[in-house]
Amino acid sequence: MPKLLREEITHVHHWTDGLFSFRTTRDRAFRFESGQFTMIGLEVEGKPLLRAYSVVSAYYDDHLEFLSVKVPDGALTSRLRHIEVGDELLVGAKPTGTLLADDLHSGRNLYLLATGTGLAPFLSLVRDPDVYARFEKVVLVHGVRKVADLAYHDWLQGDLLNDDLVGGHAQEQLIYAPSVTREAFHRTGRITDQMRSGALAADLGLPELDAEHDRVLVCGNPEMTRDSADLLEARGFVEARHGARGHYAVERAFVDSTQRAAA
Repeated sequence: MPKLLREEITHVHHWTDGLFSFRTTRDRAFRFESGQFTMIGLEVEGKPLLRAYSVVSAYYDDHLEFLSVKVPDGALTSRLRHIEVGDELLVGAKPTGTLLADDLHSGRNLYLLATGTGLAPFLSLVRDPDVYARFEKVVLVHGVRKVADLAYHDWLQGDLLNDDLVGGHAQEQLIYAPSVTREAFHRTGRITDQMRSGALAADLGLPELDAEHDRVLVCGNPEMTRDSADLLEARGFVEARHGARGHYAVERAFVDSTQRAAA
């Protein structure tokens, strides 16, 4: 059993009927790197019920933030969806994960490809000054079904650009590219289809994905993750695994889990 910290819920925001985020206090001993996840959960009948969640907040924030779907019959989310300010949350003391920019070779552009709540780790990465120091452009592509599912859309186009630490970098280097599949929007279709056809790069005014210059982090539903990996491998990208640097990385902890909470 991992060591667990007991944190207090300080804020809850319901984006839609199926999507919400929440903040907690943060133990001073809890340290994590941008893009990592940890186990969080609730005590149920005297035992911890835990799932993996990526950390939304920046590594230097004095709070922790998480993004979650609401699964009516989910063992954890059916309970977690009802949390309120003042409730207790269990947080694993040892974060981990593969979505680390440091595990990628140096490059020109960093693509962050997310579907649904796979956006969570990238919200931490876009507030990391070291990410902007390593790459010329940071391209955050977020695919969802409906416009309302674009959590943090306004924050990414507003508050982040005025952030005291990284706002200037974000204004110059961040490209936010939301996409919707089931409603009218200025960018529609699956992320991988847009990549494969070249429409995404053309729309953003960037060159086609190139393993020599571009680096990619992927977090999302299993189909998108698999298709992205296949597409990248076909173009000569090598995955960063087992401590060896590569051209791209995938958060497989969520892909391989039948109880995905953060992707």
